[in-house]
Amino acid sequence: MGIFKRGAKLFRKGGWRKLRLRIESERRRTRETKNYQKWIFANRLNETTHENSRREIETFGKKITISIVLPVYNVEEKWLRRCVESVTRQIYENWELCIADDCSPSPHIRRVLEEYAARDERIKIVFRETNNHISAASNSALEMATGEFVALLDHDDELSADALFHVAKTINDFPATDFIYSDEDMIDETGARYTPKFKPDFSRDFLYSVNYVTHLAVYRTEILRAVGGFRIGLEGSQDYDLALRVVERIPENHIRHIPRILYHWRAISGSIALSGEEKPYAHARARKAIRAHLERTEKPATVEAAVYNLHRVRYELPAKLPKVTLILTADKNLKFTEKAIENYIAQTDYANYEIVLVGDAGGERTSLRNVKFIVCESNKEAEKFNRAAARTDGEILCFADAHLKPLARDWLKELTSFALQKEIGAVGAKITDADETVLHGGLIIGERRKIIGAAYCGHHADDGGSEFGRLQLINNFSAVSVSCLMTRREVFDSVGGFDAEDYPNRFFDADFCLKLREKNFRIVYTPYAELMKIDKKRRLNLEKNPTTAEKDYFVKRWREVVERDPFYNPNLSKKPTDFSIEL
Repeated sequence: MGIFKRGAKLFRKGGWRKLRLRIESERRRTRETKNYQKWIFANRLNETTHENSRREIETFGKKITISIVLPVYNVEEKWLRRCVESVTRQIYENWELCIADDCSPSPHIRRVLEEYAARDERIKIVFRETNNHISAASNSALEMATGEFVALLDHDDELSADALFHVAKTINDFPATDFIYSDEDMIDETGARYTPKFKPDFSRDFLYSVNYVTHLAVYRTEILRAVGGFRIGLEGSQDYDLALRVVERIPENHIRHIPRILYHWRAISGSIALSGEEKPYAHARARKAIRAHLERTEKPATVEAAVYNLHRVRYELPAKLPKVTLILTADKNLKFTEKAIENYIAQTDYANYEIVLVGDAGGERTSLRNVKFIVCESNKEAEKFNRAAARTDGEILCFADAHLKPLARDWLKELTSFALQKEIGAVGAKITDADETVLHGGLIIGERRKIIGAAYCGHHADDGGSEFGRLQLINNFSAVSVSCLMTRREVFDSVGGFDAEDYPNRFFDADFCLKLREKNFRIVYTPYAELMKIDKKRRLNLEKNPTTAEKDYFVKRWREVVERDPFYNPNLSKKPTDFSIEL
């Protein structure tokens, strides 16, 4: 009956459309659950893969020692044994297991740990005399570490047998590595695996929204000691706090992501893996850790609760707001354009902006007031935007589609707050259709058929999507669409604006963003600026098809990103771009 009650409630709230979208979302989850079991079978380890890994280990130039830090407290014996044995069965054997028991009252803890230590000299144990919680216990374990790198493990979780092999391989392939994280999944009391987390490569703004790196996390030991190890008082989010303190000290290209499931997070009572409500204090401490990080990095910002009790960073705007030039291209139907501009004006509370309309000479007869009109009779969309940018003086440029309507008055403030950050090159909004489905949640490069695809296209606007609820959180993509793209003028000029020769009407926005990525700028997507398509008959720029020449040149110019978009996990399908599992 519960299902029918929830269905009736959805129907009363949003009619058949809302109910249909929710049903589609549930079907998607069911399909992905089945697909993951197929994926597990297809990617299972066997003696052949083990032997191939052992042969590759022999070719390593550096067989580093990896110290595994394991704080233990009162865990059930069966989980503790499975945890320790997941280490002892590692294909890569140059490890040490540093265990700190935090004064567990259960007598089986000492018995089990001493049993394993007697079997294997690589296992070190310290029994703390007082219980001071996980940060203190982790620091006690860290004190015993002699390896060049430290891996973090929880007392009821398991490592895949090839976990340390892939860590050692990554360090050999990229010697400058300081921090490594992998993909992960959940494991229940029966050993069944589910809910895979196929993560992007390092995404700073995503990390500010959720601790997506979690497990497996591996750090260079000297850096862990330099930052002071685990902070007392951040228990529940001590790993999150540690990751933030590390990433503020190292270059981003020293952070490596291994797109493999190397860690199985046990979902049992008392574990946040089972539910975020198992440790409600962890969310508040996570926000405390983010605030402290932003203060240390001198970023004036606030941190507040977001969907799923995750996090939203709000950067402060300066007292004197910079001028924003909002650039729209005129529709052939000028009356439609006038209505669209009225929507923008009515739905914008930013105090210092201008609207610039670019179109052909006929537009000069428009009755629009307080709108600057720039004549550009070119049939190249990119050239129109370039011409408008060159003839205006706003410090911030916001390119947008006239067929959209902002859904909240603070949308321009939200975008500007990100565009003003010196490390951010461009920022884009969530774009939805009138039926509340997503048209754009960031751009993914390498979509199998169209080369560029819109993330989460077709999902309900309120759907969490997959991967930590990414659709509803501030995060990073390789590109965002010119249908709503904001950038600082100095950044726009630094790459010569949009490339109107090679990409006259499509792909110039993605090309622009990728050029910024080459300059180490971040590209941000924020769901807190949301715009809705107001006319189903008209196509947004992101819905238009590129020419063969545009596609071919883009693939040639950006082949590396087309083959492997760093913000889209290679275990996920590229047709369609809905983050489904590749089989």
